[in-house]
Amino acid sequence: MASRVGEVADALEAKSAAFVKEHRLPGAAVGVVHGDELAWSAGVGFADVASRVPPTSRTLYRIASITKTFTGTAILQLRDEGRLHLDDPAVEYLPELRAAASPFGRIETVTIRRLLSHESGLASDPPGTDWTVPAYEGVVERNLERVTEIATMVPPSTQQKYSNLGFQLLGEIVERVSGSPYPEYVRREILQPLGMAATAFEPLPDELLAHRATGYEARFLSDELSPAPTPPTVWAEGGLWSCVEDLSRWVSLQFREDAGPRSGGQVVAGTTLKEMHTARYLGDEAWTEAWCIAWYAVRRGDVVWVQHAGGIHGFDTCVCFDPKQKVGAIALVNCLGDSPELAMALGAIARDAVVGAAPEIEAPAAMPETYRPLLGAYLSTDEGLLWRLEWRDGALTYLDPSDPTSHKTLAPTDDPDVFVVDPGVRESGEPVRFRRTQDGRVTSVLLASETHLRLDPVGDA
Repeated sequence: MASRVGEVADALEAKSAAFVKEHRLPGAAVGVVHGDELAWSAGVGFADVASRVPPTSRTLYRIASITKTFTGTAILQLRDEGRLHLDDPAVEYLPELRAAASPFGRIETVTIRRLLSHESGLASDPPGTDWTVPAYEGVVERNLERVTEIATMVPPSTQQKYSNLGFQLLGEIVERVSGSPYPEYVRREILQPLGMAATAFEPLPDELLAHRATGYEARFLSDELSPAPTPPTVWAEGGLWSCVEDLSRWVSLQFREDAGPRSGGQVVAGTTLKEMHTARYLGDEAWTEAWCIAWYAVRRGDVVWVQHAGGIHGFDTCVCFDPKQKVGAIALVNCLGDSPELAMALGAIARDAVVGAAPEIEAPAAMPETYRPLLGAYLSTDEGLLWRLEWRDGALTYLDPSDPTSHKTLAPTDDPDVFVVDPGVRESGEPVRFRRTQDGRVTSVLLASETHLRLDPVGDA
C-alpha cells in the first residue's frame, strides 16, 4: 500500500514545506496514512526554534479538540455494552444538571447524542471562561458546583453550536458509567489496545516529556517567535498530547468500518465506526460541511473528508480521512495555523495517487451452503419488478431493479430462513423471511412488508 503514496513523497514534502513557509510557522509534523500503514511522514522546520530541533513522527503536540473523538468513542463503547443510550438525557447521569437553565424546554432535551454532535444548544464553554487570559475551568466537578450558571443558549437541534462544556460533561458521563477516572478509561480501553503509548494526558510520564514540541504564539509585528502561555488543564474536551506515529494508528482504526465486533485493537465495532462517520446534519448552506458523531465532515469536490481539528495555545492540529479509499492525513503545527487546510491538501495528493493505482484483486469469499437454495430471481407482483438475490462481496445481497445503486445486504439470525436488513436503506432493521414448501423448496420471501415470489427456471438452460 505504501508504495503508491511513496511515489508522491516529493509532492507531499514540497506542499508541507511551502505551507510552513507561506504561513510563517515554526514547523510541522505531518503524515499520510493508507490502510494500516503510516505510508509517509516528515518533519518541517522546528519543534523548538531556540535549539533548532526538527520535528519527527514521534514529536508530541497538544492535539486539543481531536481528543473529542476519543471521548466520543468511549461513549459509543459504553453504548454498545448496553450501559447507556445515545438518546438518554444527560441529566440521567449528571443529576446536578437539573438546576441548569433550560429556557427552550425541559433539561431532558440535552441528550448524549446531541452533545456528541454539538446540537444540544449548550453554552460553548464553562462559566467564567476567557481564553485570552487564559481562564478556563477544566475540572468538571467545579463547574457542576456552579450549575446554575450553565444554560442552553439556543434551542436544541436548530444549529451547530460547538461546545467544549458539552464534551467535558460527556467525559464525566464516561467516568460515572464506567466507574473509572476518565483518563484511565481512555488509556485502558482505547490507547493501550491500539498501541498508542506516546498519547497521554497530563502529567505526562517522564519518558515522554523530552519529546514535546514547544508551542508558539502567532507572529504579529515581528518574525520573532514567543513561546505560548501554558493553557489551562483540560480533559475530555481537549487534553491529549500525541504524535504522528500514534495518530496514524487512530486514523487506521477509522478505516475498519467493515470489521466485526469490538475485540483487541478493534476498540469499537465496525458498524459503530460507520455510525460515527455518518453525517447527522448539514453545517452550512453550501452543503460543504456536516456534523457527525464526535467527528465532522467536509466536502471537497466529490470527496467527503471526515475529520477533526484542534487548537489550543501554541498548537493547531488536524486529522482527516476518506473512509472509502482508506486514505488519511495528519498535520500537527506548533503555532496557530490552518492545519485542516494542510491536512486535506496532503490527503488529496495521497488519495489521487491511491485512486490511480491498479485495484487489488482478491479471491471471493466462500458462500455458506445454506444460502444456495435462497439465491435467484424474485418477482414483485405489485410493481412488476424482478429482484435478484445474490452472494456478492461476502454478503447475501438483494438487488433492487428500480435502483441499481441500492443493494440491501442481509444479516443472518439464529433462524436460517430469517435475516435482517443491514443499515443504510429504508428497510433497515426489518426482517426478511423466506418461505418454503414441505420438501424445502423456497417459494417466496417477505421483505419487510412486501412478498416477492421466487421464480424457478423452466427446462434446461
